[in-house]
Amino acid sequence: MKLHISTFLAMVACAAPAFAEVTISHGYSAFGDLKYGPDFTHFDYANHDAPQGGTMSQRQLYGTPTFDSLNIFIIKGDSAPEIGHHVYDGLMVRAYDEPDAIYGLIAETIEYPDDLSYVAFNMRPEARFHDGEPVTAQDVVFTINALKTEGHPYYRNLLSDVLLVEAETDLRVRFDLAPGAGAFPAEIAELPVLPEHFYDENPFDETWITRPLGSGPYEVDTLDAPRTITFCKDPDYWAADLPVNAGRNNFDCFAYEYFADDTVGLEAFAAGEYLMRVENRAASWATAYDFPAAQSGWVKQVLLPDGRPSSAQGIWFNMRRPVLQDIRVRQALEYAFNFQWTNETLFYGTYKRSDSFFENTEMQASGVPEGAELAILEEFRDQLPSEIFTEPAHVPYDGGPSPRDRAALREASRLLDEAGWLAGDDGMRRNAAGQLLSLEFPDDSRSLERILVPFIENLQSLGIDVELELIDPSAWSERRESYDFDLSFTAWGVKVTPGAELRAFYGSRAAAARGSNNLTGLADPVVDALIEQVVAAETRDELVAATRALDRVLRSKHIWIGTWYLGTHRVAIWDVFGIPEEPAPYDFNRGVDFWWFDRDKYQMLVGAGALDGGL
Repeated sequence: MKLHISTFLAMVACAAPAFAEVTISHGYSAFGDLKYGPDFTHFDYANHDAPQGGTMSQRQLYGTPTFDSLNIFIIKGDSAPEIGHHVYDGLMVRAYDEPDAIYGLIAETIEYPDDLSYVAFNMRPEARFHDGEPVTAQDVVFTINALKTEGHPYYRNLLSDVLLVEAETDLRVRFDLAPGAGAFPAEIAELPVLPEHFYDENPFDETWITRPLGSGPYEVDTLDAPRTITFCKDPDYWAADLPVNAGRNNFDCFAYEYFADDTVGLEAFAAGEYLMRVENRAASWATAYDFPAAQSGWVKQVLLPDGRPSSAQGIWFNMRRPVLQDIRVRQALEYAFNFQWTNETLFYGTYKRSDSFFENTEMQASGVPEGAELAILEEFRDQLPSEIFTEPAHVPYDGGPSPRDRAALREASRLLDEAGWLAGDDGMRRNAAGQLLSLEFPDDSRSLERILVPFIENLQSLGIDVELELIDPSAWSERRESYDFDLSFTAWGVKVTPGAELRAFYGSRAAAARGSNNLTGLADPVVDALIEQVVAAETRDELVAATRALDRVLRSKHIWIGTWYLGTHRVAIWDVFGIPEEPAPYDFNRGVDFWWFDRDKYQMLVGAGALDGGL
């Protein structure tokens, strides 16, 4: 029998052994070794003997003043974000004293070849949802497919490297990945695993207030939308004794209070209506904690170090709007924000200026590019402005001691003139077609009003028709989803090891998706290519170089006005908690899971009449 040469080669290829080295492990780290071995008993920052019981009550931490849905995975509605934290387990869980390591939770082991062409998870047979049903590989497949097709655009972008997900057995699930997936296995492993059978009666793509079903340590116990939600521990939680959970989930319940008016929220805290508060306002931190409970030492102000990158916080420009497509207009608006005056007058000098999208990290670009960063940028020299290579990474002008800094406003005026927006006899700026330079700046919180009003007044002094429009949260959610704004004050969390999620914030595909996190509408092939280099980085050094290049290019585009960052967490607590001596450095919100209720302290405050003893 004669074989055609192409048929022969195909047979040889199929019969050839696979030479890729395959790792099977209890954990995964994109760069370097794991800190914890397969026989570890608890994370170093966990008190594995922590007392159990009590309630952690707190103001809602994420900035949303209301909720009308318990479905957190879609674009519709205002969901209660704490659900993802308490109700669902993922295949693996992050260690918060390592920059990029994850360890088995639902998955007992992770398997992957050295080329990361696939990743497989071998799941624990004892994993159960709250209704007693087993967690299976089919549930993982359902989760990924639902998030990719009907989930929030964030998930669709995040999962774009998943070519195929399949259940090889009931307890083994495999993901085939696109080339260059890099640190992506951790992104997959941390996603919540959803119960397919729950969605038979609760449509995945609709909002609902039905209590969600998960496999995590807590269930929704009581809720009063849009004001309160309480999670209480599942007494039959299947993973309570796993090493990753030792010293974790010590509270019987977590209770969250939502306050549309933060002043009212602070008053409620002072009265003991909830027990922990992350303080986001420098003025309140400096002056408002003089109420009797604080003076008596019952309430303590604590500064906790933050080892994570600072949030990418700023005033973002929606470049889908024609007026903001001119970089000179965006540069002029940046000059109108006076950070120095704002910081000294309103923030008691406590903040630093944000100029980077990876602030407070080694991933932040500085000076002129050199070394590995320069080599990356050289690939795109003909697509980048020459000053990228000859001038330091952009640092915004800080302003001056008075709210209207004359030098800044003169430069802003010059840029607007150059862009063709000239001031008329009435002082208002119009272009050659007679169109008024108008900007829409909606927001749903009064807490920023005192900060943003001076910025608005500076814009108005330049002849720009703009005002800060305070609207209710549901109206703002709708406008944000449809990009019906010119300016938006928003903060994005930045991961210690950035990866595929960057596509959702700065990638071209996200720019065209309704409700994505790409608020600016940025769609740039160089940015896309740099994001892929970050995703595909095989070492920490490669990641740092690629991220610095991305940061430098993003900053050159003037897509935002970077505002401020702190680098620590301001936390006010009623003194009834135990806190690990060395808290987890890389995630404060998750770190609270390792706190515990100190009943002796609590009873002392009850005896002093400070608290009512209702916990």
